[in-house]
Amino acid sequence: MRVSFARRSISAVLLFAGVAFTLQAAAAPTPKEALLVLSKRNHTLSIVDPATLQVVASAPVGQDPHEVIASADGRTAWVSIYGGGAFHELSVIDLIAQRARPAIDLGALSGPHGLTFVAGKLWFTAEGAKVIGSYDPLKGKVDWVMGTGQNRTHMIFVTPDQKHIYTTNVASGTVSILEESMTSQMGPPPGMGGPGMNSQGGLPPGAGGPGGQGGPGGPPPGFGGPPRPSWDQTVIPVGHGDEGFDVTPDSRELWTANAQDGTISVIDLASKTVTATLPADVRGANRLKFTPDGKLALVSMLGGGSLTVLDVATRAVVKRVDIGHGAAGILMQPDGARAYVACGPDNYVAVVDLKTLEVVGHIDAGGEPDGLAWAVQP
Repeated sequence: MRVSFARRSISAVLLFAGVAFTLQAAAAPTPKEALLVLSKRNHTLSIVDPATLQVVASAPVGQDPHEVIASADGRTAWVSIYGGGAFHELSVIDLIAQRARPAIDLGALSGPHGLTFVAGKLWFTAEGAKVIGSYDPLKGKVDWVMGTGQNRTHMIFVTPDQKHIYTTNVASGTVSILEESMTSQMGPPPGMGGPGMNSQGGLPPGAGGPGGQGGPGGPPPGFGGPPRPSWDQTVIPVGHGDEGFDVTPDSRELWTANAQDGTISVIDLASKTVTATLPADVRGANRLKFTPDGKLALVSMLGGGSLTVLDVATRAVVKRVDIGHGAAGILMQPDGARAYVACGPDNYVAVVDLKTLEVVGHIDAGGEPDGLAWAVQP
C-alpha cells in the first residue's frame, strides 16, 4: 500500500508539474511586436518582448547563424546558416508555435548570409556561390538567382517595388546596384539561314506564320517574341572591406562602412557614383543603419567599444556611445524610440535610447548575439 500510495503521489506531482509548465508556457505567447535575437554560441533564435526586454521563448537553429528576417505577417522567421561561405541552409522558425520547422537546403547556393523579406518573398545572398536569389515560401522553392561576379556578396537591400537590389561585396571592395530592365527575346544565331530567311538569319515581316515564327524555314519556336524582364548590374568601387550598409529613408543615398579603411562611402543612387568618403574612424565596422527619420546613422564595430553616431545632414560624427567591447547587428525600433545593438563579446544586446543616445538597458538572449530582426503581427 505504501508503494502504491508513493507512486500515486509521484504521479500526481508530475502531473501537477506538467500542468504548471503548460500554463507557464501558454502565459508567454509571442508578442504582437517582437524583437528576434540570434545567438551564435547557443545556436538559438530568441523571441523578446520589447516592452519588458525579457525572452519569452527560444527555438533551435543551425550551426553558425548570422542573419534573421521575419515574414510580413510576423508568423515566420528565416535564419541564414553561413559557415564562412561553406554551409547551404536556411533555418525556419514558426514564431507563433515557437518551434523550428524543417530547414531549407539551398544546395549549390552556399554561404547564405544577407536576408530581407519583400513582396512575399525571402531575398538572400549566397556568398560562396557569388549570387543573390529569392525564395518563394508559397511555392517552397528558390524561384530566381542572379550572379554578381563579386567576392563575398554579403548584405542585401531590395526596394519595395523589387526594381532595384543593392549588395555589398566585402572582399571585392564594391557595391552592386542591380536594376530591372526589359530586353528583347534572343533571335537565331547569325547565318542561321533557310528558305525565306534574310541575310541576318531572320524572317521578313509576315513570313513563316504569325509573328514570323514557326513556318517552313523559320526560326525555332522561342526566338523573337515580346520583351522579357532582365537585370543590369553596375559595380561601384568603394573602400576596403565594405560590409554593413543602408539606404536613406528617402531612397536617395546608400552609405556603406569600410571596415579596413575606417571610412564611410556615400553613393548617390540616381547617378550611381560615390559622392563622398567620410573619415569616420570606424575601422572594424560591421553594420550601418539609419534611424527611421533619416537624421542619424549608427555604425557598430566588431573590435571597438563604442557605437559611432553620425549626423546625416552634416555627415559628421556627433557621438560615440560606450556599449561594451565590440558589436555587430543593429536594429531600429520602428517607432524610432530605441536601437538594439548586438554586443557579441559581452553576450548581451544593448538598448540605446535614440533621443538621449545613451544605453538604457541590456537583453540576455544567449551567448554571442548577432543578427536581429523585428516581427510584427497584424
